[in-house]
Amino acid sequence: MRTWLLPEYIEDVLPPEAARIEALRRTLLDVFRTHGYELVAPPLLEYVESLLTGTGHDLDLRTFKLVDQLSGRMMGVRADITPQVARIDAHLLNREDVTRLCYCGSVLHTRPRGLDMTREPVQIGAEIYGHAGIESDLEIQRLLFAALAACGLDRVRLDIGHVGVFRALCQQACIGAELEGDLHEALEAKDRAALEVLAGALPRETRNALLELPALYGGEEVLERARTALPSHPRIAAALDDLERLLRDNHFETSVDLADLRGYHYHSGAVCSAYVPGSKATSANAVALGGRYDEVGKAFGRARAATGFSMDLRVLVRVVSCREEPGAIVAPYGEDQALAAEIARLRSAGDVVIQALPGAKDGEHCTRELAKDGGRWVVRNKG
Repeated sequence: MRTWLLPEYIEDVLPPEAARIEALRRTLLDVFRTHGYELVAPPLLEYVESLLTGTGHDLDLRTFKLVDQLSGRMMGVRADITPQVARIDAHLLNREDVTRLCYCGSVLHTRPRGLDMTREPVQIGAEIYGHAGIESDLEIQRLLFAALAACGLDRVRLDIGHVGVFRALCQQACIGAELEGDLHEALEAKDRAALEVLAGALPRETRNALLELPALYGGEEVLERARTALPSHPRIAAALDDLERLLRDNHFETSVDLADLRGYHYHSGAVCSAYVPGSKATSANAVALGGRYDEVGKAFGRARAATGFSMDLRVLVRVVSCREEPGAIVAPYGEDQALAAEIARLRSAGDVVIQALPGAKDGEHCTRELAKDGGRWVVRNKG
């Protein structure tokens, strides 16, 4: 067996990409900080009871599990940091006012989300706790666009939806949990044939509404069609009002998708997905996912309204244009005080300077060199 082989969908991140990921991490965390989001760093491992609480079956399937040698209890390697941040807000910080938190760290998935995806994403995100109004959803979506703009992405499309519509339809028709799950999968796949079979025995009003959901995609006109096509129900009306507010007050390209139910067992209100048009890396995958999840904190003993978004830096780095960085500088080895001072000055200015070690090939990848010219140390391109 070749000992250097890695598991499928697990890979090393080499210097150029690692440097770009780190640059994006710093940029995004700085944006979050200036908007008032405090950084937290949850642990990589937790007991599964805490790690999976309130997240639904999907996250359970994506979580690696192992037995803790100290306690004998089952532990999990986190597959999503958001529930951990909800636990910190509900159980550790225990604040009464609105709390804004952000985070960044690796997560591990049992299976990749796509053929070109890794099982070890680097998740970064921001969350608001303690505000149930649509204004906090609006703040989160605006923060998402500000963060992507800071990374150089100014052509971003946002798809918004609301899980309250589907839940209200299921509640109104008294649909059981098993059928609800099957309907959810068919809607996610926009599989009209499967929907027709599954909804065949339901009341006509509910069946027609479910069959209409995959077609309710587009601009503001979709909400008018939805108000006519969907049954009269307080939760449906409230969900459509929320989406209308988000469309009206967002000043970026936004579409409505009432069949977008990703994270259905996790979210409780408005949801969003961000795409970068024209990018092959995100043609089928969103560059960011978010939404409201008011019920997760309740599992930790303290119900708190919550909304937020997260991104995978390893996906994001594939769609952000690489800025041309000046090449590294190789400097000769020596104890010359003027040389040492110039190296220190260049490094403090942000340049990469390698002082070549004697007796070995060192600094050959550098594109510039520090050399003496007329008694002064100057930087020049390597010949």
